Amino acid sequence: MVEQILIVAAALVLVVALLAGWVLTLLNLPGNWLVVGAATLFALVVPPDSRFDLSWTIVALLLGLAVLGEIVESAAGAVGASRQGGSRRGMLLAIAGSIAGSLVGAMVGLPIPVIGSVVAAILFAAVGAMLGAVLGEIWKGRDSRTSWQVGQAAFWGRLFGTLGKIVISSAMVATTLVALLVK
Repeated sequence: MVEQILIVAAALVLVVALLAGWVLTLLNLPGNWLVVGAATLFALVVPPDSRFDLSWTIVALLLGLAVLGEIVESAAGAVGASRQGGSRRGMLLAIAGSIAGSLVGAMVGLPIPVIGSVVAAILFAAVGAMLGAVLGEIWKGRDSRTSWQVGQAAFWGRLFGTLGKIVISSAMVATTLVALLVK
């Protein structure tokens, strides 16, 4: 009986970690890796014959999805900025601006019920990437027109990359919940 209570408690902790990982992904933080880590720990701790368990196949699938999420996010941002001739400095400042923008967006929010902070975090991350890229290019000595073009590419790259990673994160959470609850 005590073992079953502990397993249910572990399942509840896993669900909280899944939701926290998804929210961290919205904020451009490594939430997908929290999902992988929590699922791995759960698979290690909970016996495979219990009502709630995760197979190593599911854990491997989550790992693959997390890697895919990183590739999608990085590729979208890098392709956008590099097509416009962005410098390394501009890309680094775009990353820093994106993180800062997502945190500010999450705190400030938008006047949209329920999802205002999420939408603001995504949009502010893209705006932060744009501003960071523009600043980096100007600092590098580029003219304002080129800097603005690189900034716009960083905006769209970050926006599409983040949306792609959020879709993958959602698939990770859904996959884990289905594997946990459907037997």
